[in-house]
Amino acid sequence: MDTINYGMLSQTMTEIRKVDQINPDPAIIARAASVIRNGGTVVFPTETVYGLGADATNDSSVMKIYRAKGRPPDNPLIVHFSSLDMMREYVHVPPDLERFARNIWPGPVTFILESTSKISIVARASLPTAGSRMPANPVALALIESAGVPISAPSANISTRPSIVSSAEAIEELDGKVDMILDAGETFFGMESTVLRQVEGGYEILRPGAVGVEDLEPLLGRIFVSAAARAAESVDKPITPGMKYRHYSPGKTLYRIEDKGAFISYVEEQLPGDMGIICSDEVASSIGLHCITLGTEKDLYEIAKNLFPAFRRLDSGSYKSGIIHGFPESGIGLAIMNRIRKASIPIH
Repeated sequence: MDTINYGMLSQTMTEIRKVDQINPDPAIIARAASVIRNGGTVVFPTETVYGLGADATNDSSVMKIYRAKGRPPDNPLIVHFSSLDMMREYVHVPPDLERFARNIWPGPVTFILESTSKISIVARASLPTAGSRMPANPVALALIESAGVPISAPSANISTRPSIVSSAEAIEELDGKVDMILDAGETFFGMESTVLRQVEGGYEILRPGAVGVEDLEPLLGRIFVSAAARAAESVDKPITPGMKYRHYSPGKTLYRIEDKGAFISYVEEQLPGDMGIICSDEVASSIGLHCITLGTEKDLYEIAKNLFPAFRRLDSGSYKSGIIHGFPESGIGLAIMNRIRKASIPIH
């Protein structure tokens, strides 16, 4: 794909409207939908993270997403639909996916599907496919339905920065860069959707997310985990967000020691005084030092929800750098470790 000329991103007067995440005001949704239809950008909550949305059928509208985020043009966007019927109009939904789609959607699972020409080539980064899903959030579904078009929406953060899981973070980072922000508080999962593609013999996870292998296999059959999903390798031409190495990163250098015992030993014996510690409640209790805590290891969903806010706390603190330990890669733990590895540098 040709490079995008970002030019100068002019300051935008951002309209900020509070909205109830469960019972959104139809008038506010209608206003946001009109912004989308008229080629504008809207930040809105999904069940995973906040998205920065635009009309997925309009090249110039989608271009505004890339400009606001400073996002590389070869990194495709996920397209959000309000119903399976809408999805069928824009992408090819294979018969086997039709059979179990209603058990997965609405929900935090994205499938790489063959696209029609109706989806913007900019949103697809010139690929023949489009990552497609139906978000399980009343605000998101109402917005898409009211707009009457699918909405392309990556996470609502500046490119490579930690994803945004609360409206306060969205306002801080994107006020003046987008047309409208729907202020709805915190998202539920705080971790992006799981992205899969169909392969011979089953499905392959390209980006782990809020739904783990153990939950998907009873529905889809055999699930393969790609090297990119474990953050063991990067790709030059991603077919979905999150496949390049540097991603989700705090502004300050973050180091990692995956083995928890080795992490505790390092912190107790070698930790520089200006390094922030990001860890579980259990590790914080063990080392007895001031830490940025993620929650209990007994609830990896809590760890996942607190991960990106912890990265932002590292940036806002007086630390010069940070360090984090690893977590089991079962369930949502696979997604947690994907994000940690992409955001950090290993200490061997």
